[in-house]
Amino acid sequence: QVQLVESGGGLVQTGGSLRLSCAASGRTFSSYAMGWFRQAPGKEREFVAAISWSGRNTRYANSVKGRFTISRDSAGNTVTLQMNSLKPADTAYYYCAAQNAVAGTVPFEYRYWGQGTQVIVSS
Repeated sequence: QVQLVESGGGLVQTGGSLRLSCAASGRTFSSYAMGWFRQAPGKEREFVAAISWSGRNTRYANSVKGRFTISRDSAGNTVTLQMNSLKPADTAYYYCAAQNAVAGTVPFEYRYWGQGTQVIVSS
């Protein structure tokens, strides 16, 4: 059974940092691109960051560029999103996703999804 499990969410003040992790199991994800998406209440799910299977290529939403960093471990089964200089606008549920293709920015491109972890940034 394929599982993606996110962790690391929580409550943080504006300007603070959080580190989200996504642990993949049930198959080898070393050949899969991984992505992070987020969804705030009443809004559509939006792209945050993605990383290629090799880890050499990354993509970021303009809204998080320079503040967030996506990375993956050498085995390819754990993906991390380091979030710095957090803003209230970053408040959302954050979802990890995987796909056996390029590091895309569109949710429907991704086959596997985690259950999400909540991030709340207080002002």
